[in-house]
Amino acid sequence: MGEVLAGALRGAAAMTHGEMAQAFRERLAGLAIELDGRVAERLARYQALLWEWNGRMNLTADASPEATLDRHFMDSLAPLALKGLFPDGARLIDVGAGAGFPGLALAIARPDLDVLLLDSLQKRIGFLDAVVAELGLANVRTRHARAEDGAHDPSLRERFDVAAARAVAIAPVLMELLLPFVRVGGRAVCYKGPAAEEEVSAGNRAALALGGGPLRVLDSPVPGQPDWKHCVLLSDKRAPTPARYPRKAGVPAKQPLGTPGA
Repeated sequence: MGEVLAGALRGAAAMTHGEMAQAFRERLAGLAIELDGRVAERLARYQALLWEWNGRMNLTADASPEATLDRHFMDSLAPLALKGLFPDGARLIDVGAGAGFPGLALAIARPDLDVLLLDSLQKRIGFLDAVVAELGLANVRTRHARAEDGAHDPSLRERFDVAAARAVAIAPVLMELLLPFVRVGGRAVCYKGPAAEEEVSAGNRAALALGGGPLRVLDSPVPGQPDWKHCVLLSDKRAPTPARYPRKAGVPAKQPLGTPGA
């Protein structure tokens, strides 16, 4: 498998496996936090599998090392620099994990986290399982389900310290998809870009209906990309989510809580 991984990076991509690992080391140093020395190597192996699998199925528009280094990997890991955001030993669910961002990248960097990757597409789960097996990640599980359905499963509902999503959806939708998974005292974490402040008002109304507290916006700079304006939206879970939420699959996106007509 090692030859396959190295070959995958030497194909159309310009960076070798070793160069990718070194790029990760340099970027990770910019987070100014203590990480296991093997993290960069494991991230490079993950990237190689992403490149290989993306040739067979659409995991991301551009899976080259140059495109994914900051846009996906370091964006996923940047919030680790925010002290206490992901508590030691936390149970974390990545809702709509896709190609594994942010949950799988976080699990590699923080092996103390107990991570569940939830996704609605079985093919993506197959890719995630392959990475988990290749890297021997004992702290990661996967689950095939839509968020709206999974959140009504008693084994998942309000069982997590952190529910995270890195998705193209407005804050009210993400609140309805994330907060039902979060235990009281935990938090929902949404990865966002520079327009996050525009979503806070509607997001607050949705969070209140779901047992969450007011949204907070925290800057989350990506090492090596000083001009990027990335942040996370947080809502702390204050009360149990009413049993009727989340609504049926597709409804949260069509009729977001906290917006007119919802």
